[in-house]
Amino acid sequence: MPRTRRTACLVTGLAVAGLLAPAAPSVAETKHDPPIPALTPQPQKLDANGRALDVPRTVRLAFGDDVDEPTRELVTGTLRDAGAKRIVEVDLAEAEAEAEAEAEAEAGAEAGAEAEADVEAEAEADAQARSRAHGLTVIVGSTRDNNVVSALEDAGGQDPGKHAEGYALATSAKSGTAVLAGVDADGTYYAAQTLKQLTRHRSIAGVSVTDHPTMALRGAIEGFYGSPWTHEERMDQLAFYGDVKMNTYIYAPKDDPYHREKWREPYPADKLAELGELVRQATDHHVRFTFAVSPGESICFSDAADLKALETKLRSMYDLGVRSFSVPLDDIQYGEWNCDADQAKYGDPGQEGAGRAQVELLNSVQEFLAGLEGTKPLQMVPTEYWDAKDTAYKTQIRENLDPDVEIMWTGPDVVPFEITRDAAADAEKVWGRKVFLWDNYPVNDFGQSAGRLHLAPYDKREAGLEQELSGIVLNPMNQAAASKVALYGGADFSWNNADYDARRAWRASASYLADGSPGTAKALLAFFDTQHYGSTFTDPPKPWQPQAPELDRRLKKFKTAWAESDSDGDSDGDGDRRKALRALRDYADLLADAPQRIRSGVSDEGFVADSEPWLKALDLWGDALLATLDGLKARADGDDAQAEKHFASSAKLAEKAAAVMPDEGETRPEGPIKVADGVLDTFLADAPKL
Repeated sequence: MPRTRRTACLVTGLAVAGLLAPAAPSVAETKHDPPIPALTPQPQKLDANGRALDVPRTVRLAFGDDVDEPTRELVTGTLRDAGAKRIVEVDLAEAEAEAEAEAEAEAGAEAGAEAEADVEAEAEADAQARSRAHGLTVIVGSTRDNNVVSALEDAGGQDPGKHAEGYALATSAKSGTAVLAGVDADGTYYAAQTLKQLTRHRSIAGVSVTDHPTMALRGAIEGFYGSPWTHEERMDQLAFYGDVKMNTYIYAPKDDPYHREKWREPYPADKLAELGELVRQATDHHVRFTFAVSPGESICFSDAADLKALETKLRSMYDLGVRSFSVPLDDIQYGEWNCDADQAKYGDPGQEGAGRAQVELLNSVQEFLAGLEGTKPLQMVPTEYWDAKDTAYKTQIRENLDPDVEIMWTGPDVVPFEITRDAAADAEKVWGRKVFLWDNYPVNDFGQSAGRLHLAPYDKREAGLEQELSGIVLNPMNQAAASKVALYGGADFSWNNADYDARRAWRASASYLADGSPGTAKALLAFFDTQHYGSTFTDPPKPWQPQAPELDRRLKKFKTAWAESDSDGDSDGDGDRRKALRALRDYADLLADAPQRIRSGVSDEGFVADSEPWLKALDLWGDALLATLDGLKARADGDDAQAEKHFASSAKLAEKAAAVMPDEGETRPEGPIKVADGVLDTFLADAPKL
């Protein structure tokens, strides 16, 4: 199975210098239980199950017959990373028989010791001795297999029910077993991903997990304008989606000519080969690869030849292994037809005629796809893809579109301030079915986002949206790897939004990118804070994520302390100012050091490359802040001449920082790099007057 990214540990329970919140287990732990690690996405139910299991040099591994190769490789790789030098595959029935014998022996030992005063201590000692003697057995299979179900029960696991993509996992030091039981193949793979998060060098946390996603479709749509992702970036993204239990990727880059402008033309052989590799990569990571083709700018709806060309394009992707398709009809005009024949058939151009023409096309495509074995229902993006106001266009779609076709919707606006259940219910009503959310965050291809990375948390989406939505896909940035910050939160939300905490997921994404290093995670969070701003598509823009909230809080606190120490007139006023300077200086040092810490500490080369223009600018802004603090210290010391020199140095550094540009062609629209704008630049300009 190809892997194009590091096998980073996803466990986020490292309590990184106070940066990561602890998990909230579903039942209280006893005083004897070790802490339950935090997992992302957060499981529906996570309980402590005794002490951690030791991972010995030799591990016994039993697979059910229906466990696919990617899952086998994931489990095997996880055990090797944990320190297992020899993995012995054994028959599943044999492994379960031995597990039952262990359970019976344990029960007998406990019953025989009831008369003793130290029953619990002796039983635990006996169980641990047997575990050490027997080693570790890992059992992986389906809940349809009685041997797997029995082993799960023996290990203290619980029935995961019948939820699609669900699973149960139990790791028991008493029996020396780890059991992974999936409701289906996807569930078994996700159990293996959870095992990876629970594993450290030479140990596996003792837990019982019962889990399933709340949303059926969870993932990303490469649907932005500007430079499309490279093949390598897409391969890396698909591996990442598997890691975080996303199951959907929609290929729809606006600036791929064969997706939109040249939609009738077949892909060149080299591009077709790359698409085939992407389909295989998606399959290996249990991700549904959805191919989108967008003919709306030039199609003649009434032309049978154009319909045939569209079906031929889709069939070529089917032959590559694609089973999910989309026909987006967004960002086109319905004020004119592309051919005279459409005028004759559908009447004057406009909402009603466009709706009729699109319904006829989409119903024909859905019928074509239904005739191909194994295909999923067609997806479409309507021309009116935002809001829920009824129109003649929406009426045509609602009343006449095949009910199996999935409709995508961006929310109450193109880039919405928030998405509530009420807004989604309005959309469900106007379209006549559950809608599939195309969430335009963290995309940065519009004017209001020029010069920005969007690294704020995935936020302001209401819990319970699965009642009105069939799923969520986030539209990422041109910067693929940098998009992982928001995607990490989107994966957590769409899996279990009832327990979603945006800040927890944000901190966890930093730990993920930092490979668990507390210092690197702290530097990343400081960097994320300088790219926290998010705005709507409206003019003027409406901010929905505040810029640099942590830096802003610290600067305001400093200015208040500085002003109060001046107005008090106390003899120790200068001391108060020096105390305020020291406190701010600590954070200023963190900002100034963050770029180099990220470059050296983050092993995801794509993230570092994507962030480099912003890191370069932060290098300068951080030095400018330090120079300003030097100036304020000189002023507190009564050396006004030295203070002015430091302020002048800061101004020059800020001027250079404000002129840093992104790499040419790598982002749309281009504009000067922005770092904590409106917060840091304002403070530096005002500081000499304090």
